[in-house]
Amino acid sequence: MLESTRHDSILELRLARPPVNALNPELVRRLRAAVEDADAHGARGIVLSGRPSMFSAGLDVPELLQLDRAALVAFWQDFFGLCAALASSPIPVVAAIGGHSPAGGAVLSIFCDYRVMARSVDPEKPFRIGLNEVQVGLSIPEVIQCALRRLVGTYPAERMMIEGRMLEPEQASQIGMVDELADVGDVLPRALAWLGNLLKLPPQAMSTTRLLARSDLIALFTDPTRLRVEEFADGWFGAETQATLKALVAKLKKA
Repeated sequence: MLESTRHDSILELRLARPPVNALNPELVRRLRAAVEDADAHGARGIVLSGRPSMFSAGLDVPELLQLDRAALVAFWQDFFGLCAALASSPIPVVAAIGGHSPAGGAVLSIFCDYRVMARSVDPEKPFRIGLNEVQVGLSIPEVIQCALRRLVGTYPAERMMIEGRMLEPEQASQIGMVDELADVGDVLPRALAWLGNLLKLPPQAMSTTRLLARSDLIALFTDPTRLRVEEFADGWFGAETQATLKALVAKLKKA
């Protein structure tokens, strides 16, 4: 479900939940703990990766639909906790996006320090990244909206989120949603190289400056009124969202 590999002082955390690295409660808990513990275990940086062609397809909707309200609230608390861990990590985190990254997969990447995404192997079947939650009946929480606006700007983020627009790698690079493009086989090496160069800088000066520069992102999680987990759970169990999600699951079963 989650594989750990050390590259000298860099810890690679690879999502390994076939077939599409869907985010279920157990994977989110494990990933959150791994990110929170990495510094204490001697890592100086983290690379978050998936498999070639698929970073993460986002939430495991079929599994989450089976949860009662209490379990769903616990899941969202862990998911926001994972986002907070990425945002406030004392060591830098790079997302090595080897392929598709819709919804929850894209959310994880936008809280990282840097994003390397794979160019599509087949131009006829391009990889895509974006927050398409609205298309499946979900609203996008404020903390996630703020993080995306921080990357791409207020109005571009507004249009993307309201329309649930998915971007091809080149489009994502042009607006700043990803920082670098690479061939599929070079995504992880480029992520490690960028992080390695960052870690060559004087560590105290780099770390202090980094945390100050990310203070606005970190602050999103210190104000409990921004998270509104209970309110988001209410929306999940709303008639429109339930109908849309169940239709999605039925479509996936036929595919």
